[in-house]
Amino acid sequence: MSEQSLDADLCVTDCERCPALVESRSRIVNGVGPTDADLVFVGEAPGANEDSEGEPFVGRSGTVLDDALRDAGLARADVRITNCVRCRPPDNRDPKTDELANCRGYLAEELARVDPELVVTLGKVPSQHLLDRSVAVTSENGEVFDARVGDTAVRLLVCLHPAATLYDRSQADAFAETIARAAELSGLADGDGGQASLGDY
Repeated sequence: MSEQSLDADLCVTDCERCPALVESRSRIVNGVGPTDADLVFVGEAPGANEDSEGEPFVGRSGTVLDDALRDAGLARADVRITNCVRCRPPDNRDPKTDELANCRGYLAEELARVDPELVVTLGKVPSQHLLDRSVAVTSENGEVFDARVGDTAVRLLVCLHPAATLYDRSQADAFAETIARAAELSGLADGDGGQASLGDY
């Protein structure tokens, strides 16, 4: 199967499981990036910019993420970026439990097909959703866990949300260090084609 057809398979084109989100969205925002990416970033849900442009993390938070990737020797095109929920919640509120549950199958399918070396959760909502427990993101930032999404086992790195660095500049170094660690753990930091030594962690 070609990468183009695989990417089309990963796109949700029509879903009406969450009435409030159908009402508030202007489009479904699917993941972007290589369909065989070694590194996948998972956010919570599209915001206004993402809903407008149809791509995850394209606003101010996206700029922070892009800058951190560049500093770690990566480009946006090297990684896959997606969200737990693919439709913008009203007034940018957090996705509700049932909305997360309704969209989880799409994310599970995406991760199963992409089969990354490492999944990075950006912020509290995706971290708690994929680890299925309460997460103190500030204190657990940079920690690696084993998780299961659907039938897929993933190695998961908890990371601050890029927006945290906009509201609190003291978080910037911790965020940048975790992105650099993500590049290292996924095997992308040294350009070796993604053969990570996760056994060392």
